[in-house]
Amino acid sequence: MAVVSEAKLADVKKLVNEAAAAGPAKVQKIVQDSAAPARATMEKTMEQATKATEGMMKAAEQATEFSRGNAEAMAKAAQVYMTGVQDLSKQTLAMMQGFSEHAIASARALSTVKSLKEATEIQTSFARTAMEKAVTETTKLQEASLKLAEATFAPLTARMQVAVETMSKPLAA
Repeated sequence: MAVVSEAKLADVKKLVNEAAAAGPAKVQKIVQDSAAPARATMEKTMEQATKATEGMMKAAEQATEFSRGNAEAMAKAAQVYMTGVQDLSKQTLAMMQGFSEHAIASARALSTVKSLKEATEIQTSFARTAMEKAVTETTKLQEASLKLAEATFAPLTARMQVAVETMSKPLAA
């Protein structure tokens, strides 16, 4: 390694001696001739570095914006879900209240019966009506639950579509 260093040192000394022998005009021309390509190389390198930095900043901004959209979609989905659950709870409570009122009315009717046949008729009517109400109300709750699921996932589905579209586009150069 010392040999390489000495050889390079000898080359540098040789160039310095040649430049000194050639005179100041020759040295100035050598410096000017080597400065122009160095400046061009430096400017090109700086331009490429600037473009690369701008590209990274743009990518970071896009990623931030995309993440913000995801967070907004999650918040919207959670809001829709919570509102929907409250509505379903109200519907369930109303359904149970209706069943209770129907049962109380049937109990009152049974308390006034005068025969076993009349009691059987009231009980049969109560059971049939209760079953019909249960099927109707359960169907309504089922439909409301499906609508809630669709509404809850709508913002998330939209974000998924945006993600697919974004990922399928070629990267901007």
